[in-house]
Amino acid sequence: MIAPVVIIIVLVILVIISSIRIVQQYQQAVVLRLGRYTRSLQPGIQFIIPLVDVVKPVDMRIRVENVENQDIITKDSVPVTINAVVYYQVVNAHKALLDVENYRKATSTVAQTILRSNLGAHTMSEMLTEQKKLDDLLRKELDEATESWGIKITGVEIRSMDLPEGLRRAMAKEAEAERERVAKVIAAKGEYEAAEKLAEAAEVLNKQPAAIQLRMLQTMTEIAAEKNSTILFPFEVSSVANLFAKQEK
Repeated sequence: MIAPVVIIIVLVILVIISSIRIVQQYQQAVVLRLGRYTRSLQPGIQFIIPLVDVVKPVDMRIRVENVENQDIITKDSVPVTINAVVYYQVVNAHKALLDVENYRKATSTVAQTILRSNLGAHTMSEMLTEQKKLDDLLRKELDEATESWGIKITGVEIRSMDLPEGLRRAMAKEAEAERERVAKVIAAKGEYEAAEKLAEAAEVLNKQPAAIQLRMLQTMTEIAAEKNSTILFPFEVSSVANLFAKQEK
């Protein structure tokens, strides 16, 4: 009598243990009862019917998917290799599990397609200067494409754009030429402004001849402070004669 009771108790304990499922905080578990979807289990201790229910956990954390490098031709016929990453999260576990065979692969494949079709419609200049705008456009279109799978696209980032070596050299030369042009324009503008100020100073000095002599003496004082060279400074003899004439009077 005791043996059957023990066996029954052991079987009951095994059934209770096998009916317990622990769902992690970052998961949802999809329950398939006899092959049909019944419910999604939330994090914590959950109970199922042994041998009838099949539990498939789904990770609900944000994932980072590295999109395979894509060779595209821009609108202005520039070949470029694009490397991008996609940030996405499962927001509906049973759709991600039941409505698409492999939501990770499907998301990556759709990202490649949208990347090629959208970036190919922009020029190289737009891709370099409006990257944030393009990231937002790609995120929006990819999110619309994966919404029916229970996938939420949280971000798309273009990590790098690899250009052909010849094109990189040409762009570097163009940038260098632009910098030289700007430098020459700034230098010419400085010369022009300096010439204007010198012309104004000449007009002031021309009104007061004695001021010219004072300016020359001040320049001699500044140069003589170095004490390392002999200085020949032009000076009108008539000015010296006039000075002595005034002293004699």
